[in-house]
Amino acid sequence: VQLQACGGGLVQAGGSLRLSCVGFGITFSDAVVGWFRQAAGKEREFVAAISQSGRTTKYGDSVKGRFTISRDNAKNTAYLEMNSLKPEDTANYYCAADFHPREISTRKPPYDYWGQGTLVTVSS
Repeated sequence: VQLQACGGGLVQAGGSLRLSCVGFGITFSDAVVGWFRQAAGKEREFVAAISQSGRTTKYGDSVKGRFTISRDNAKNTAYLEMNSLKPEDTANYYCAADFHPREISTRKPPYDYWGQGTLVTVSS
């Protein structure tokens, strides 16, 4: 079982990036997928999550209105579209999958599997 996150990079403030999270060895459509981020010296924080069907989403307060999470179960892939990026969005971004969801969680447990992280750097 593996999750692979990609799409990070260096972007100027106000710019956009799209992150992808691909699942290998799993039935992707069974899982709630979440994105978290961790800036240097800070705790890992919730960014966004999406239900198995894609019909329900949740966002952290700091990204609402700027980020959009989506998924394509046929491609075993989830996406995080990030617009109007700010320097404070600079962090390693991680995707995670929860295969026994009771709800769309904003906490690190109960996510079972985690990707390796992709670095997003926003310059001012």
